[in-house]
Amino acid sequence: MRNGFQRVLFGLYSWPSLLLTLSCVFWAGNTIAGRLAVGQVTPMQLTLLRWVLVIAVLWPIYGGQVRQHWSNIRARLLRVVLMAVFGFTGFNALYYVAAHYTTAINIGILQGCMPMFVLAGAFVAHGTRATRVQVAGALITTLGVLVIATQGAPLSLLHVELNVGDGLLLIACGLYAFFTVALRDRPDMPGAAFFTLLALIAALTSIPLALYEVVAQGAAAPTFKGVLIIAYVAIFPSCLAQIFLLRSVDLIGPGRAGIFLNLVPLFSAIMAVSLLGEPFAPFHAVALVLVVGGILLAQRAPRQDRRPRG
Repeated sequence: MRNGFQRVLFGLYSWPSLLLTLSCVFWAGNTIAGRLAVGQVTPMQLTLLRWVLVIAVLWPIYGGQVRQHWSNIRARLLRVVLMAVFGFTGFNALYYVAAHYTTAINIGILQGCMPMFVLAGAFVAHGTRATRVQVAGALITTLGVLVIATQGAPLSLLHVELNVGDGLLLIACGLYAFFTVALRDRPDMPGAAFFTLLALIAALTSIPLALYEVVAQGAAAPTFKGVLIIAYVAIFPSCLAQIFLLRSVDLIGPGRAGIFLNLVPLFSAIMAVSLLGEPFAPFHAVALVLVVGGILLAQRAPRQDRRPRG
């Protein structure tokens, strides 16, 4: 009975489409959490405390594995630190600041630009050439991002007045794309242990940001609702989603895994409308069709970018 249950779990853990879909659901929830956090917990407190909680849970379990693989880590320490700073600290800090200036629907849909950055980064870093189908999917996705960024009026680019939150989010997406591409050359060690190491670095590098927020802005302690938000982002988008992403990159490579991130806009829009009551305009529907269409098209590409195994 127990062995059968373990086989089922392992089978699910070897199903990248399921793992990536769950990750996107959790990240969509992070979009809602970012909006709910306004007035409850400050951006840098949320960035710091989410990783502190992750470390409190995972280090007793995986800390030994991190120490065991230290020789592999040390050889690529600068890369590992940059991955944590860009993909965890920087991305989340900009993400939660952006939530103060734009809507959850916009946050979710604009994350659709990540696959474009991932494909470009995979080519520059690894020489992984995107197929024509992947390029077409990325271009369709980009068009969807353009629609949401211009609120359905592309000609408004001639008179650009980019929302501060939207601009910060695009920068954050670029940082996370760097992280996704760099996963292909991560140290040879178990994914959960590697994630624990990244979370530790993210927690340490978030401390100066949180201190600056307190000194410069007089940030208050989180409210009770803020504590609940911190708990959610620590468990789901911070921990489970990241572990599922690491596993999926091992199975199908960063390019195809990155395309799946386009599901975040769909789930974010559904949650924003149903949970936050945000208005859903016609241009949001157009953008979602383009973004989701991009993922469906790009996923027809052959599996040619798997992470080399040692």
